[in-house]
Amino acid sequence: MAEIISLHDAVKRFVNDGDTIALEGFTHLIPTAASHEIIRQNKKDLTLVRMTPDLVYDLLIGAGCAKKLIFSWGGNPGVGSLHRLRDAVEKGWPHPLAISEHSHAAMANAYVAGASNLPFAVLRGYQGSDLVKVNPDIKFIACPYTGEQLATVPSVRPDVTIIHAQKADRAGNVLIQGILGVQKEAALAAQRCIVTVEEIVDDLQAPMNACVLPSWALTAVCVVPGGAHPSYAHGYYERDNRFYQAWDPIARDRETFTAWIDTYIRGTEDFLQFQAKLNAEAK
Repeated sequence: MAEIISLHDAVKRFVNDGDTIALEGFTHLIPTAASHEIIRQNKKDLTLVRMTPDLVYDLLIGAGCAKKLIFSWGGNPGVGSLHRLRDAVEKGWPHPLAISEHSHAAMANAYVAGASNLPFAVLRGYQGSDLVKVNPDIKFIACPYTGEQLATVPSVRPDVTIIHAQKADRAGNVLIQGILGVQKEAALAAQRCIVTVEEIVDDLQAPMNACVLPSWALTAVCVVPGGAHPSYAHGYYERDNRFYQAWDPIARDRETFTAWIDTYIRGTEDFLQFQAKLNAEAK
């Protein structure tokens, strides 16, 4: 059953050095606040999993938290490259980063397999793809019924999945509204699941066919208003396009990046203080 605790305590108790961690959220509800807290607590040697690594993983990689990335696309959406990711892969700064690149379809299927407690996922895919040449985890099997060649990838079963959602009730049940990615599958595939939410309510008022994650499937629920910024949270706030654009020159330079996280992340106590500092300097 989910405990309602602070994000600081959730990361301290449930995220360990060397863990495999999935921070998921598609287009909106990206768990930015959680990535900051992982950096503040100096978690190390993490294997990061995400279908679309963006700024949250650029931060974690550049801060030296990651040793490996399992992913299916990486970039600053609408802007360009993730410069801290590229620097780690190409030049080993702040230390070398191993990568395992997949297609979106394979990653989605790998999460489903993990949620189903299966060792691998089967899909039609990778026919003629060069990813097969560089990723030894992509293998092929013959269908026992038709003889057709099908691709397989290992299931994704994180030690910890972290997601952001709109709200939770006081029993720890969580409602996700708007565009869904693989949050549900990533949560069910994990040993432990931390959810940051905009608010705690008495009644979720979940509409029919809504995505509700039950308390028994979660480990911790943490109230972090604005915790998905600069991505948006459907029904709460819009995407901060200027932040994504401003991130490009910050991340390009090692010294500028390090100074930024020392000031805004390591130099703040929590995401609320980070937001206050950011907003004060924007005026």
